[in-house]
Amino acid sequence: MQIDYDVRANVMIEALPYLQKYNNKVVVVKYGGNAMTNDKLKHAVMEDIVMLSIVGIKVVLVHGGGPEINDMLKRVGKESKFVNGLRYTDEETVDIVQMVLAGKVNKDLVSMLESHGGTAIGLCGLDGNLIEAEQLDPDLGYVGEITNVNSTVIQNALDNGYIPVVSTIGRGKDGTVYNINADTAAARIAAEMGAPSLILLTDIKGLLEDKDDENTIIRTVGVSEVPFLKKQGIITGGMIPKIDCCVEAVRRGVKQANIIDGRIPHSILIELLTDLGAGTMIIA
Repeated sequence: MQIDYDVRANVMIEALPYLQKYNNKVVVVKYGGNAMTNDKLKHAVMEDIVMLSIVGIKVVLVHGGGPEINDMLKRVGKESKFVNGLRYTDEETVDIVQMVLAGKVNKDLVSMLESHGGTAIGLCGLDGNLIEAEQLDPDLGYVGEITNVNSTVIQNALDNGYIPVVSTIGRGKDGTVYNINADTAAARIAAEMGAPSLILLTDIKGLLEDKDDENTIIRTVGVSEVPFLKKQGIITGGMIPKIDCCVEAVRRGVKQANIIDGRIPHSILIELLTDLGAGTMIIA
């Protein structure tokens, strides 16, 4: 039993400098993918966020909801369509996206955080003009590009002890509602909040040198290395927009952006509070 006690003690001691590093700092977590559809992983994510909040780390949870949107579109007999990895969003679809993200998904996450002892509040990009946007591309319909983030709404929630849970709907100057990519929104919010760390939960281990071998994970990538890694075919497919979001966040002042494996229970704690981490870190 003594060995077990030693292991437990060492885990806590290892976490100490990271707890000091992030104390009273903002960490933005983008939540989506497999971790959002698996009940065991869902609860692990909520436990991680509540624990970080309790020990003095201010977590902002930014979420997507692709599977739930797909399910609702299927129910109303509407086919999901994607262009270059982004959801084509016509007028009917943007209403459904708003209903699902700002309604069901957002409130389910708030409720789950509360059930684990957290104090959470649901927000969407329309609240207090949190996310201002304009049309990204006419071929994508009502998909928005962020023009401004009014982080005061989020800061007020944090200052009052809440965990803000943000769904990524934006508003144009004319009142038009836009669907915003959650990775992009999380990166921009992290920069506007002066967060030292952005965490993107994904369905893979991180950036792999060989996409078919999870043992080839690249632990650290400098922003200047990204064009070369793209040219080499190491950053490809769905990893391109995620890496680009991380690069944008770092260029805007975020110290590190982490792409981590959301399939691993408590991967957020492993990433933030241990020496090894749980994925790939992008730094300046």
